[in-house]
Amino acid sequence: MKAIVYTKYGSPDVLTAQEVEKPRPNDHEVLVKIHAVSVNSWDWDRLRGKPLLTRLEGGPFKPKYKILGVDIAGQVIAVGKDVKELRLGDDVFGDISGCGWGGFAEYVCVPEHALSYKSPSMTFEEAAAIPQAAVLALQGLRNKGKLRAGQKVLINGAGGGVGTFALQLAKMHGAEVTGVDSACKLDLLKSMGADEVIDYMQEDFLQRGLKYDLILDVVGSRSIFDFKRVLHPKGAYVMVGGPPSRIFQLLFLGPLISITGKKMSILIHKPNKQDQNMMKELFEADHVIPIIDRCYPLNKTAEALRYVGEGHARGKVVIRVVFPPK
Repeated sequence: MKAIVYTKYGSPDVLTAQEVEKPRPNDHEVLVKIHAVSVNSWDWDRLRGKPLLTRLEGGPFKPKYKILGVDIAGQVIAVGKDVKELRLGDDVFGDISGCGWGGFAEYVCVPEHALSYKSPSMTFEEAAAIPQAAVLALQGLRNKGKLRAGQKVLINGAGGGVGTFALQLAKMHGAEVTGVDSACKLDLLKSMGADEVIDYMQEDFLQRGLKYDLILDVVGSRSIFDFKRVLHPKGAYVMVGGPPSRIFQLLFLGPLISITGKKMSILIHKPNKQDQNMMKELFEADHVIPIIDRCYPLNKTAEALRYVGEGHARGKVVIRVVFPPK
């Protein structure tokens, strides 16, 4: 099978298209023929081995997994003998980061517990765009942020994968949303219903004298003390990802600040099939749609990763492995 492989950390130039052995499912796994796989910032970090924190689980000196990609959508073409629910021909999608990665390829073996049934109304590209970004947005707003109707919500990095899902979820719940991102993404945010948009290159959004009930920070570029000043007394700040310095700052100082009533927390990624299914239901109800900026063929994966890594993506970027019939 064709796969995009890397054996050392570096720029997208270290990726190579190779013929590798087609995997065989274990007893509790299914073999999925991948139709589409989306690109996440996590792929970019794993590719470069930066920040160094990513090497703790991904391999200290060389990559533990040779094929990146975790958000897949495709069709089951073989099943292990202990698989209970999935059947040959089922269209599925899911986040495979907890079971070996391997999405930038034509086939991958996945435990059935990681996969959800794809809605017939979804394209494979839309399904692949959902698992990680949408679940992070949902958990950040609901679990950590305790989002409620009428709240003033600020999303820093609103134009990316997590941000575009978060904006839609916040508006669906009746929040007043301010979206912060680069100028080229502001029209998109307005079209999605943002009540206010801010170009962070032109205005310091933390120096406006306004306070927010909930801040979802998908960038992690500012000190948590900067955000603390613009939170209401009982407000919540949630960081999704971010550089190690901000992560450690939140882990050690966040609980102390939270004693004052302003909740400061970080959301650690963990695949969740129940939340994955919830996002599918919201899609089916026309409440949330994946915003897909570009689709690339599998042999252009390096180009797709570079585009995402340089911060250009408006919403999600997807690798199309199988092209739909014309």
